[in-house]
Amino acid sequence: MARWEQYEIWVQNGEKWEMLASFQDFEVASAVARNRSSRMRLIHASYEDGTVVTKDVLAELGATRPEAPG
Repeated sequence: MARWEQYEIWVQNGEKWEMLASFQDFEVASAVARNRSSRMRLIHASYEDGTVVTKDVLAELGATRPEAPG
């Protein structure tokens, strides 16, 4: 049974979240995430046989509140 963990950077595209990149090393993932200006999440994910077992949001950066109209 294949099992692995990785750090993922997800960005918000409209109403939808999309994975931008994944890294084995937290320091690399964290450095890349800090350089993003759009709304993003840094996630620690565990996989087993290609299926997500757990996902933990470590940080959410960028515009975290919707902008007020007008």
